[in-house]
Amino acid sequence: MYELWYWPGIPGRGEFPRLALEAGKIPYRDMAVEAGEEGYKALAKNMGLERATPPYAPPYLIAGEMVIGQSANILLYLGEKHGLAPQDQAGRLWVHQVQLTIADMVTEAHDTHHPVSYSAYYEDQKVEAKRRAEDFRDCRIPKYLAWFERILARRGDWLAGGRWSYADLSLFQLIEGLNFAFPRRMARIGSDTPRVLALHEAVKRLPELQDYLSSERRQPFSHGIFRHYPELDGD
Repeated sequence: MYELWYWPGIPGRGEFPRLALEAGKIPYRDMAVEAGEEGYKALAKNMGLERATPPYAPPYLIAGEMVIGQSANILLYLGEKHGLAPQDQAGRLWVHQVQLTIADMVTEAHDTHHPVSYSAYYEDQKVEAKRRAEDFRDCRIPKYLAWFERILARRGDWLAGGRWSYADLSLFQLIEGLNFAFPRRMARIGSDTPRVLALHEAVKRLPELQDYLSSERRQPFSHGIFRHYPELDGD
């Protein structure tokens, strides 16, 4: 059984491999979440263990003797191991490329509220955050979503073609986060990318995810990567 380690209380970057594990019906333990109030301490303690291949930060997956860090890297492994990506090398690399692009956009979304320093509070960089968020809303969100839209126009309902892959689950989570952080902006531009919105709805309806999405294991957005500050959502 796999051990997934990520900060408890927020979906964050841990939600991307978590969705794949859940949709793939792959047995795993959500270690820091299971630890409850001691989750942060347990995660910090486990991070401090001596390892030949230590992770820089959560999320990471313990798979036997392997410790696999970075969401995209975890998903690359799970995709090949458990059939959550195409079987051919070109297909697997394509899905990995899409996942890395999603990761880029996740980072840009986070940096709207921490544009100067990750270690400083949002309140200490609000002026810079407003300027960064304006560019993200007006330029970056449309550019990224248009890229996904073009892929779906060529390939059909799913990013890899015939069936869903872990990249589709991750795009779903990305849209969920953008809807939470920038609801006004997303409502305004959503009609520009109907295929992306259709994919989001299709993932939401996947039979493999119904139990998870309706359970308490699905952690709500709060103070993680995606944060809703009305002043950053524009007029």
